[in-house]
Amino acid sequence: MSEVRVRFAPSPTGPLHIGGVRTALYNYLFAKKHQGKMILRIEDTDQARFVEGAEEYIKESLEWCGINFDEGVDNKGEFGPYKQSDRKELYIKYAQDLIESRWAYYAFDSSEKLNKLREEAEKQKQVFTYNAETRKSLNNSLCLSNEETQAKIEAGDAYVIRFKMPEDKEVIFTDAIRGEVKVNASRLDDKILFKSDGMPTYHLANIVDDHFMEISHVIRGEEWLPSAPLHVLLYRAFKWKEPVFAHLPIILKPVGKGKLSKRDGDKMGFPVFPMSWKDPKSNEVFAGYKESGYFPDAFINMLALLGWNPGTEQEIFSMDELIAAFDLDRVGRSGAKFDPDKTKWFNQQYMQQKRAEDLLTDFNPILIKNGIALHNDQTTIEIIDLVKERCVFVSDIWEQSHFFFQTPDSYNPKVVKKRWKENTPKYIADIKMLLEQSPKWEAVVMHDIVGDYIQQNELGFGAIMNALRLVIVGDGKGPDLFKIIELIGKEEAMKRFDLGLKSIQK
Repeated sequence: MSEVRVRFAPSPTGPLHIGGVRTALYNYLFAKKHQGKMILRIEDTDQARFVEGAEEYIKESLEWCGINFDEGVDNKGEFGPYKQSDRKELYIKYAQDLIESRWAYYAFDSSEKLNKLREEAEKQKQVFTYNAETRKSLNNSLCLSNEETQAKIEAGDAYVIRFKMPEDKEVIFTDAIRGEVKVNASRLDDKILFKSDGMPTYHLANIVDDHFMEISHVIRGEEWLPSAPLHVLLYRAFKWKEPVFAHLPIILKPVGKGKLSKRDGDKMGFPVFPMSWKDPKSNEVFAGYKESGYFPDAFINMLALLGWNPGTEQEIFSMDELIAAFDLDRVGRSGAKFDPDKTKWFNQQYMQQKRAEDLLTDFNPILIKNGIALHNDQTTIEIIDLVKERCVFVSDIWEQSHFFFQTPDSYNPKVVKKRWKENTPKYIADIKMLLEQSPKWEAVVMHDIVGDYIQQNELGFGAIMNALRLVIVGDGKGPDLFKIIELIGKEEAMKRFDLGLKSIQK
């Protein structure tokens, strides 16, 4: 295989959907697998749909995901500029080349005229298409003489440049995922290549850019598959070598029907964007995976398996492992159903794998927010280690550990009713005295002291331990009780014994 060069080429028309992130990821994995180059190109030819801040959002999101680029808008590269609005003169030249080679033509039809034709066709339950049949009777340079065409251009008449689809010709190419694709050109319309505002459409610009940036593989979403025959014909019209095309399956709604949209996330309570996005026009805010507490590596791991199968039972992959295992041959043709619960599962797996020291940085701000003064990092690290297996997000650590940092101010009434019996205060008072006299304030030592007391008095282990947990925690939950007692310290533990005996009695 010659040098692999792939590109991710988003349009700054809004936030980056997770489907776009997956496209970028598959390009990245493929490039790195083959020691190739990954390029970031911004396709901003659609000025009418340009959204302020979208380009910066896209770049920040990809950086958070760990998808890095070798060339592009913020990197040095010998094939720049990497923003299409800076390459306009190049597109004009190649649009003219297509006209001269009779692969394209000027079309002067007004939007009013075309809308009227569409309405008339609709009344007859048909669809109007600007194609090899209809173009013969429309206002274009194929129907006008050279002199008439030139006169219109010199008079300043508005025009677009359309591709001239060949009549009754089979367009055949091979897709790396879908195999042979065959389409009759008669079914295709004469797409606009150059708009009346002086900007190229995606169809022309991306072909020209891919050629001059020496892109070897075009890996993109299947929504571009209907446009692929046109793109193949453009390469052939220019007599350029075609790249390898690979059209990825769409990401489906959790119910399995239809493409996943941002509204699905709103309805079902999960993000569809890598980072939160505030619409500059409506001020509507959409949730992001980053702000929702997902780890970027867990998010990427989930996305990688949404359409690609490694062929093994392995589900947890580091980025390096993904690069080593990735192959376009194992990307499916069918849509991949998104599963919000599975996404949480991935995050939980990464939570359990992460060192408590690494989680401390994200947990400390949560402590501060809850009014807890930071003091002993080592104690907090031990606490995180005790509870993280019960957590999906870092924010869950507080829910599972707040009683380490706060003295109970209430006691779960259900636990009180079930566990606090007539003789319980005496037993708890005895245990308090024994622990106060403990030679070492260590979980193992205190466990043995309480165990001996229970055995000597022929008491039920569960009844005493649950009542003791109620006094220390205020509830019936939490990790190893004696580890809690050790970590909160002797002074705090004695305080909780006194408070519990006093408050629960009432």
